[in-house]
Amino acid sequence: MKTSQLPNSDTELHDLLVDQLRDILWAEKQLVKALPKMAKAAQDEQLSAAFVTHTGETKNHVARLEAIFKGLGLTARAKKCPAMEGLLKEADELAEEYADSTALDAALITAAQKVEHYEIASYGTIRAFAQRLGYQEAVKLLTETLDEEGNADHLLTKIATSGVNQTAAA
Repeated sequence: MKTSQLPNSDTELHDLLVDQLRDILWAEKQLVKALPKMAKAAQDEQLSAAFVTHTGETKNHVARLEAIFKGLGLTARAKKCPAMEGLLKEADELAEEYADSTALDAALITAAQKVEHYEIASYGTIRAFAQRLGYQEAVKLLTETLDEEGNADHLLTKIATSGVNQTAAA
């Protein structure tokens, strides 16, 4: 189906949706590269495992985004996301600054939760656009990803409060 055959595909909201899909696609592709580095840097085994698990989920997020583009009759093309670029730069800086510290894992969680919150905001907004435009398959796929991002955020909080923050405070 060509994009022009979709309901509401000739609206500015559709254009904004596509723009934001391209933005989050770039962000997710960068996370596929960044999460294994965070897993390797983590001292806490549970935190490292969470990063490894989320790497796999993030690869699925990329695949879902590609499916959404296909469903819209578009090529999946990423657009550089300055927000994610900044968040990942901050993550690298925190990991470097706290590399030899008992607070390293707390710093990694800080960076990761900032990323998760950005993704949750992005996916929630994009999903609302897709709902308004009547793109039900996109809504379904975006909801799956949004749920996984929320779960990742909750897991990071659990890891932080069940030991990582206590270790950092010691």
